[in-house]
Amino acid sequence: MTASTYFFRQRPSAMRSLTFTITSLIAFLTLTSCQDETPVERANKNGILLLGNSDEPKGLDPQLVSGVLEGNIIRALFEGLCVDHPSKNAEALPGVAKSWEANEDFTQWSFHIRENAKWSDGKALTADDFVFSFHRILSPNLGAKYAEMLYYLENAKEYNQNHKGHIFFKTNPNTDINWQLVKDCNFLGDDTIDISEFEEQIENNFAELSSSQKSQYARFKGLNNLDLNHLESIKNGSINFQWPASINPDTQKKILSQFIDHYKRGEPDLWEMANVGVSAESPHLLKLRLRGPVPFLPEITKHYTWFPVPKHAVLKHGSIDTPNTGWTRVGNIVSNGPFKLHSWRFNHSIEVTKNNFYWDKDTVKLNGIRYLPVKNTYTEARMFFDQQLHKTYGLAPEMISYSKKVSPENLRQEPYVGVYFLRLNTTRKPLNNPQVRLALSAAIDSQLLIDNLLQGGQTPAHGIVPQTEKYTTPKTVQFDLTKAKELLLEAGYPNGDGFTNDLKILTTPRETSVRLAEALQAMWKQNLGINVRIEQREWGTFLTTQEDLDYDIAIGGWIGDFLDPTTFLDMWTKGNGNNNTGWSSQIYEDKLKQAERTADPNQRLEILKEAEATILAERPVLPIYWYTTNYLIHPAVQGWQPLLLDNHPFKFIELKQSDSK
Repeated sequence: MTASTYFFRQRPSAMRSLTFTITSLIAFLTLTSCQDETPVERANKNGILLLGNSDEPKGLDPQLVSGVLEGNIIRALFEGLCVDHPSKNAEALPGVAKSWEANEDFTQWSFHIRENAKWSDGKALTADDFVFSFHRILSPNLGAKYAEMLYYLENAKEYNQNHKGHIFFKTNPNTDINWQLVKDCNFLGDDTIDISEFEEQIENNFAELSSSQKSQYARFKGLNNLDLNHLESIKNGSINFQWPASINPDTQKKILSQFIDHYKRGEPDLWEMANVGVSAESPHLLKLRLRGPVPFLPEITKHYTWFPVPKHAVLKHGSIDTPNTGWTRVGNIVSNGPFKLHSWRFNHSIEVTKNNFYWDKDTVKLNGIRYLPVKNTYTEARMFFDQQLHKTYGLAPEMISYSKKVSPENLRQEPYVGVYFLRLNTTRKPLNNPQVRLALSAAIDSQLLIDNLLQGGQTPAHGIVPQTEKYTTPKTVQFDLTKAKELLLEAGYPNGDGFTNDLKILTTPRETSVRLAEALQAMWKQNLGINVRIEQREWGTFLTTQEDLDYDIAIGGWIGDFLDPTTFLDMWTKGNGNNNTGWSSQIYEDKLKQAERTADPNQRLEILKEAEATILAERPVLPIYWYTTNYLIHPAVQGWQPLLLDNHPFKFIELKQSDSK
């Protein structure tokens, strides 16, 4: 059985069902509605854009979500310092900031906030709102999975990851401790330290440990990760902490006192002491200090993690670092974008209406947007052809060819900067073995998937970062069955013998994702003799399961937040809220840091290429294909131009009433 045939012979019943679905859909579409006015026609008259949005959003808090479908709604409700251009990629237009400038090496930026910027309740929006917002998303207790987007700010990472040593002895102007000496000795434990089985075995029985074991435990953990009792035990000598020889007794006492005093004060927020690189110089002047040169910062501020949130509304419903307090619910939410939240009917629709306090309200042509969480792409296509939607979120592969025949003027197929991949939980056997991961990757025929399943013009991914004119992605990932079998043999599983049968592929119920999982299941069985099962979870549970590392293999994808390789590379660092693989590499992270300090654009990209080659060599994620976006759009929609990131600024969209059928 050849590769091109086994792909579709695995599930004959599924193919009969799929054929029936398409046949039924086409038959349905031939029965046009006889009603006088379609939903689209009514929406055109009322200026309401009807959008398919794939699924129910996990939330609307810009600082707690991390998905594309949530971002589609948040972009209508909120606005950052800069906004997307309606037709040009990598061009930032003035948003809340009317202008900006940087110093010569792009490490300091000044943004001038509009005097007429307001929240949707009419209250003035000032630079202080941005300071509050950056403080909030970086607060360690908030648990924002996307906080890393703000790590460009000086000291932001250290504050967010609660690196007390860095805060106490580097950014604190009142200390006389030599930070470089302390840092080089590496005993603080500011960075998360992996003490593997040692911690697992003894952490719950600390009182029963011998003095030497306690000393070893404290040294491994680092002062930053010890509680008050352990710190006081070091101070009174119960724990013989192994201080570096270069740290004299007087300095030891000062360091311990700083940590102990902090705990005794009730662990106050370290924001002021951390000196994070954001300040409001006046109500309309925001200054940002960065940890390295970032000439493309305006592009980054278009992402919703950089959007302001209303201090007065957030604190009305809870503290600055308490998540999910309800401030984003209908009736509570206050926003600053071209639209405001009008209604949220669970599993039915979310509707936003025009915000009359928006500074640029005269540009906004739509009266509102209605987002429909249509999970099934066939249902979504049917709704479009039945005049119930202006635009689909996506398009099922079979409907692409159908649309080319019956409605080519409504079909859009455009480049999209994103990568589809598999996450692997590298903390579980046998996926903790790089050879196994590489074998699984080499056994995936991405072109076969594209030709027979996806049919959307995608490109097999030979790396994580999509290829661009400026960035040449390392050509590392490729289908090589001989190599895959050799790697599996080297890993100790010849022809799959002895390989576990308990591995599961985690996916959402979305039909394309399930069918892709089925195809991978078939490929690994046919090519490597490996059996895997498929596990479906709804969107929210799907995300949570990965965050908890409670999975084996998971279908995944990443759309660029901005047009730079780092948007695809930074997420795989240790502790990153979007990593969720259990993998990290100091070599990899050192390369990213080196690139961050490099001002020369070409040299910087070469270093990033080296970083990508490092992660691809160990393959905690298996790149499959680079995205295109395929969707249907109604001719009444004006101003919707192709954009590589697909982040369309809704304030430039309008509906044309004539020629709307």
